[in-house]
Amino acid sequence: MSILTVQGVNKSFAGLKALNQVNLKVAQGQVHAIIGPNGAGKSTLLNCFVGRLEPDTGTVMFDGQSLLNRRPHEINQLGVARVFQTPEIFPDLSLLENVMIPAFAHRDGAFKMNWLPRIDGEAEIRDKALHMLEEVGLADNRSDHAGALSRGDKRRLELAMCLVQEPRLLLLDEPTAGMSRADTNNTIDLLKRIGERGITKIVIEHDMHVVFSLAHKVSVMAQGTVIAEGTPEEIRGNPKVQEAYLGGAHL
Repeated sequence: MSILTVQGVNKSFAGLKALNQVNLKVAQGQVHAIIGPNGAGKSTLLNCFVGRLEPDTGTVMFDGQSLLNRRPHEINQLGVARVFQTPEIFPDLSLLENVMIPAFAHRDGAFKMNWLPRIDGEAEIRDKALHMLEEVGLADNRSDHAGALSRGDKRRLELAMCLVQEPRLLLLDEPTAGMSRADTNNTIDLLKRIGERGITKIVIEHDMHVVFSLAHKVSVMAQGTVIAEGTPEEIRGNPKVQEAYLGGAHL
C-alpha cells in the first residue's frame, strides 16, 4: 500500500525544468531512497512535498489527501516531517527546549512564542521531549546550548525534533552529509531503530553505503526525472544508472 503517490509533477524556474513528469510511489512503512547527481531535482521534489514549493502541474497525494495548496505547518499536521540538508535548530536554546518547540507546535497546531514562560508547567511536553532525546542518545546534554553540538549531534537533535511530532512520513535530505564514518554508522543504526516504529522514510543521500544499508526501494533521478527504480541490488547492477549517476563506474 502506497502512503505517498506522486504523478506527473513538473516544476520550472525561469524556463529551466527542474522536475519533468516525476512519478513516484512510496510504500507504507518502508525506506525509499532517492539518489542522483547534484542538480537532478531531488531536493526540489522534497520541497514540493512539504509546501515550500508548489508544482506547476501534477499531483502529490499523502494517504489519500492532496499536499498541494497547503501551508508547511498544515502538511506537518497531517503527519509529514523533514530533516534538512543543513540542520535547522535553535542554537541559543537548550537541547530540551529545541525538542519542546515542535512538540508544542504539534499539539497546538502552530508555534507560538508564549510557550517559553510556561515551560515549567508543561510536564507532559517536557517528558515527551526528554524521551526523544533519550532515543537519539542526547539526554545527558539536555541543558546544553544546541549551537555547541557537533554536526553529527545536530543531526540527531533535529531528528528528535521531528520524531516528537509523531510523523507518519519522515523526509531525510542527506542526513549523513559532512559526517565522519563513525557518525554515519551511528546514524544508520539510529534510523534502523526508528524503522521499528513503522514510520515511512524517504531518504535523499549521496553515500551509497547509507542507501544500501537502509533502503527497501531506490528511485534514481537525473535531469529532473526518474530514470530507474528497483531494489538496491537491481539499482547497483543497472548500467543505465551507472552511466547517468557515476559516468559508467560501478555503484
